[in-house]
Amino acid sequence: MRTLGLDLADAGLRAALSGAAGAAPQPLVVPDQQGARDWPGYACSDGKSVTLGRAAEDLWFVHPRRIDLQFWARLGHDPSPLQVNGKSLSSSALAFLFLREFLTRAEPVAGQPERVVLAVPGAYLRDPAIEEERVGLLLGLAHELRLPLVAVVDAGLAALCDPRGPGCDPSLPVVLVDAGLTGADLTLFLPRGGALTRAAQLHLPQAGLAALQRQLTAALGNRFLRHTAFDILTDGRVEQVFFRQVHDFLGGDAPEHRFVISTGARTYEMNAKREQLAVDAPAAAAAIAQGLQDLLARQPGAPATPGTVALTDRAARIPGLEARLRAVTPARVLRLPGHAAAVGAALLGQTAAEPPADLAEVPVWAEIQLPAVTPIPAGAWRLRVARSSGGELESVPTHLVVAGLAHPLPRQRRLTFGPPAANPDLPLPLPTGSPAWTLAYEDGRWHLAGAGAGEPTAPLSAGDRLELALGDEKTELLLVRCLPPTVGPA
Repeated sequence: MRTLGLDLADAGLRAALSGAAGAAPQPLVVPDQQGARDWPGYACSDGKSVTLGRAAEDLWFVHPRRIDLQFWARLGHDPSPLQVNGKSLSSSALAFLFLREFLTRAEPVAGQPERVVLAVPGAYLRDPAIEEERVGLLLGLAHELRLPLVAVVDAGLAALCDPRGPGCDPSLPVVLVDAGLTGADLTLFLPRGGALTRAAQLHLPQAGLAALQRQLTAALGNRFLRHTAFDILTDGRVEQVFFRQVHDFLGGDAPEHRFVISTGARTYEMNAKREQLAVDAPAAAAAIAQGLQDLLARQPGAPATPGTVALTDRAARIPGLEARLRAVTPARVLRLPGHAAAVGAALLGQTAAEPPADLAEVPVWAEIQLPAVTPIPAGAWRLRVARSSGGELESVPTHLVVAGLAHPLPRQRRLTFGPPAANPDLPLPLPTGSPAWTLAYEDGRWHLAGAGAGEPTAPLSAGDRLELALGDEKTELLLVRCLPPTVGPA
């Protein structure tokens, strides 16, 4: 059955369509009236009509008081700042206009789907009261738009089911990090009773993409002024052009970007490197890294370390975020592909029941069976010993450092490390099925015996590193020697 998955993300509404049963859903490219393919949640009113999406985003710095970019986040009956013919529009009314426009533009490329699954932000399901209000409004929108709705699913769960993704081990806890215009969402999923279940959620309003892009526009604009003696703030239209270049640089993969502003009489240019973005706007990455620690600390019974921290493609664009996360957790940090939630929603919808006659009976999925989660592709973790260039043969290590924590090496016995399922001495957030490795203490030196039986390797020295890798994912263990404390003068 033709199943349409819709990811209701304010940073960019996305869709995917599946055809016959068993066929993998494919992302849909839906151009707007001007041909733009992104659908950010912006609305602009001139008092007579409403402009939506990319066209409204392109007026943000030109007419800031006419813009609303919070209607998806505030979905409800309360009035928005926008008016048409003297009448205030509610955020739900703006959401209806936005979704109707998107579906109208999608019909030429998607046709009429037989099923629809809505993937919703984690904040929509934060608690029962919010869930009842937000889901109720979405059901009303589906009724008005005559959508054959079969399910509403947490967008994080849907994203983990995208078969194009790197895969994760659902038998270990997973934290999904997403970034929207008005904040970032961290959702903790725990394996319970054969299913991956939503357990906790944290919304970070200070880590939104709109605030990040505005901050980068200001920071890079100041650098542009120092470099060219031209102030982009002199005209809102010029600032808007500069913002678009910042937006595209942040959303791209190029290591550097040339900013160009032309006034007709003269052209001003400046080069910027991607590394500068993390320096210009560190707050969002820092807030998410701290939020990850807070989320795990506040949840009773939650592990101190998840198995996987998965970043949506939007969150992965936040400068410096991956490095921050790797510094605070030994978990496997991975990036999900674009349209992951939409593709996953369409895939889950293939096995859903027929659209109910009463939309009030549409299920809300806060858990999915473990087999539905995309697994890690077949392949073994590789272990490599990186020798210290300055290490001495006599420098026998005393501790093994993982993610900043030093674990003492026990003498006269063997130490195993690997996935929790292998019951090692030192559990690491590795997928079930990964091998366990052994450090053996023989003849006064530590050796790596490898997975299972085998001849020990050459002696290990303090400063050596054990590098575990699966594709682009890496976990590093550092061997160090801690000197005994010295006794000072009395």
